[in-house]
Amino acid sequence: MRLTARCLEVLSEFRNPVSVLTKNYLVTRDIEPLAALARVDAAVVGLSIITLDEHLARMLEPRTSSPSRRLEAITVLSDAGIPAGVFIAPVIPGLTDHEIPQIVSAAARAGACFAVYAVIRLPHGVAELLDGWLVDHMPDRRDKVLGRIRAVRGGRRCDASPEAWFKGTGVFAEQLASMFRLACRKAGLDTCWPELSTGSFRRPGGAQESLFGD
Repeated sequence: MRLTARCLEVLSEFRNPVSVLTKNYLVTRDIEPLAALARVDAAVVGLSIITLDEHLARMLEPRTSSPSRRLEAITVLSDAGIPAGVFIAPVIPGLTDHEIPQIVSAAARAGACFAVYAVIRLPHGVAELLDGWLVDHMPDRRDKVLGRIRAVRGGRRCDASPEAWFKGTGVFAEQLASMFRLACRKAGLDTCWPELSTGSFRRPGGAQESLFGD
């Protein structure tokens, strides 16, 4: 239905800044409007990658692009002049956290200019979904994974406090943060999502129509 493409065309027409976060290589279909916005510092794209393990990725995210295709998307976007990076999320402690350095390195080789990450949160029914997934697919790791999640969430499965929202708290969360910063430093990647500019925004022309008619 081209819903995303049509939205980006409107944003491009008015040079309205946009950031895109996706798991899908199909974002490369929208190179033209994204590149036009990037030329005025008004576009950035993040590819979300949980793991580089293709088999694990299919189990966790069966209905979207493989990790290798997402890395390819970073290359295509970067080659078109569009700032692109990797969003390592959700990091699942005890299951995928050890891959942070490898994901950062692979993204840098693909042309990424930034990397960010977020640790998994388990609000409401999400906790039961993950628990069931672990029982079905990795019963031997269930206790370790759930224990590590509680370790970064103040002893709970979900900590909604602002300071813990993305990165968690505690010793293990600090270890993850140190691992991530070191990996980014080695790869030469920024650890912040790029800021966008509204300096080139174009206002619609003509008189504004009345919402209520005459």
